[in-house]
Amino acid sequence: QVQLVESGGGLVQAGGSLRLSCAVSGRTFGPAAMGWFRQAPGTEREFVAAITWIGGNTLYQDPVKSRFTISRDDAKKTLDLQMSSLKPEDTAVYYCAASARWRRSNAKDIAEYNYWGQGTQVTVSS
Repeated sequence: QVQLVESGGGLVQAGGSLRLSCAVSGRTFGPAAMGWFRQAPGTEREFVAAITWIGGNTLYQDPVKSRFTISRDDAKKTLDLQMSSLKPEDTAVYYCAASARWRRSNAKDIAEYNYWGQGTQVTVSS
């Protein structure tokens, strides 16, 4: 089984930065791509960003473009999300996800991802 464990969430003031990390463990697993999603109270889980494991091609949701950067380290089997210029509307539980067979056209679909972490809370105060 594959496990994903997020870390790095917390409380930050608007305009601040946070770095989330996701550690991949378990059976030998080479994801086609990994992504970050978030879910605020009372809302559906939404796509934030994704990256292909080979090649490092990235995709971002419009609200986070130029503020967030997704990256991965194949040797360490980690996925990171550097978040800058944070806004109160970025407050949510952030989840990392891994896809065994990823299609860019479906990158924003939850069903495209096979494995999920437990989530880490990010709170941005105004």
